[in-house]
Amino acid sequence: MPNDEVLSPEAISSHLEHLPGWEVLDGWLRKRYATPGWTHTLLVANTIGYLAEAGWHHPDLSLGYAQVTVKLQTHSARGITNKDIELARKIDEVILWKPSPGDALTGFPKNWVKADPSS
Repeated sequence: MPNDEVLSPEAISSHLEHLPGWEVLDGWLRKRYATPGWTHTLLVANTIGYLAEAGWHHPDLSLGYAQVTVKLQTHSARGITNKDIELARKIDEVILWKPSPGDALTGFPKNWVKADPSS
């Protein structure tokens, strides 16, 4: 399937089964991440920016003190395409990563970035 072909609602629903916390709202694939505070909000925004630039596909971001909202849509197609699904997967993979118990990397000692359940 071409990367710029708009996905059907059924195809999007199927993908959403494997993208926890993502939803479709007003024609956009959307997710909000809660952060421990402003510094982490900026780290998340910059990380998403890096991933998007590497993939040459650019989301809309909204930032608050302790939250980042990501909205994905292929602008040229005016809808949700495979590009959006793939970038959503990559964002979750990187943003939600934490070391496993027993790893040499112990992880941030306080609350870390998480999918915002209130979104």
